[in-house]
Amino acid sequence: MARFSARRIALRALRTWRKEKRFADSIVSEFIAKAELTDPDRAFAFELFYGVLRNLTLLDFWISSLRSSQIDTDLRDILRLGLYQLFLLKTAQHARRQRTIINGILRAAIRRSTELIAPADAQPLFVRTSHPEFLVERWAQHFGPQHAEELCIWNNLPPPIYARINLLRIDRTEFFRIYPESRPLPDHPNFVKVSSLPTDALEQGHCYIQDPSTTIACQLLDPKPGERILDACAAPGGKTALIAERVKNRAFIAAFDREHRRICTMRANFQRLGVQIGSVAQCDWLKPPRSFFRSTEALFDRVLVDAPCSNTGVMRRRVDVRWRLTPADFARMQERQFAIMRTAVRLLKPGGVVVYSTCSLEPEENEGVVRKTLANMAILSLEEEKRSLPFRDGFDGAFAAKFIRSA
Repeated sequence: MARFSARRIALRALRTWRKEKRFADSIVSEFIAKAELTDPDRAFAFELFYGVLRNLTLLDFWISSLRSSQIDTDLRDILRLGLYQLFLLKTAQHARRQRTIINGILRAAIRRSTELIAPADAQPLFVRTSHPEFLVERWAQHFGPQHAEELCIWNNLPPPIYARINLLRIDRTEFFRIYPESRPLPDHPNFVKVSSLPTDALEQGHCYIQDPSTTIACQLLDPKPGERILDACAAPGGKTALIAERVKNRAFIAAFDREHRRICTMRANFQRLGVQIGSVAQCDWLKPPRSFFRSTEALFDRVLVDAPCSNTGVMRRRVDVRWRLTPADFARMQERQFAIMRTAVRLLKPGGVVVYSTCSLEPEENEGVVRKTLANMAILSLEEEKRSLPFRDGFDGAFAAKFIRSA
């Protein structure tokens, strides 16, 4: 009965995701928070929901192989769940209370499993790995066919849980004494890998869930004690907290974001992590009020613009991103990112440093914004670029570029 409840929650979450423009994480978390499930069944509901989203194209290929006629969208969701269990989880699917047509199709799938799986393995990469065809073609063009395939496979793997040890609250030796199950990461001494969410450590502010790729932007920013530092698109505050850690809370740090809800989350994170923040404020960089610049007490030594982006570098964690994107989004995002960059630079001191960063793999959002910035803002010169590529570095995708403002 518990497993049935987990399947029902996954089904309701899938239907809600299909009908509403909301992130998958918030939808499934909301449903599971309201359900009375054991830990294993909660994990099972997550597995079903994310597993179906990761494999939509492949599951629909199998559905079309089993039934050529049109299938109601609600019934299709049930079939996706059933086929995911049969062919990918390889667990028994109990079809109680399901319609006769669903039972018939699932029984046929069991009988024809061998002849269904073999043709699926011969399908193009975008079908086998359930990615939009235009994305696979882009990645093959930018990274080469082999890396494109590696990236698609990477995106379909369950993401590991990494956490950054928060040195504002605890040192490394004490952290490993209290949490011996944490495994240190080579080349990232302040990061650990854990098998499950470290609830106690998070509540104590001893760590923060964060991928090591996020350090690239802060490394290029290279903040110093005593400086005025602006994090322009800060929420939920992970990079801001890392900046505060690097300067040991001995700098004035201003954290801005557009949404009030995200700012509230960021404030709570700062309090738990012991971040002594100079200022937290709401600001839409695409249309800031004129009074905003007049009210700023002084310019900043360093500015971080961690711009909103397509999230293609973190698609393994943001499972539904691939189904939200269109080919036109990347040029649209570039215009938005450049506009934020241009506005934020107005708060940078002469001789100061601005770092532009994204968690995107797309050249329009990364190198394209860099070129556009250099072409339109003569006061800036490019000093360095860094990137993280999943198929090369083994962590999330990220990009950062460091500029210096002329004196």
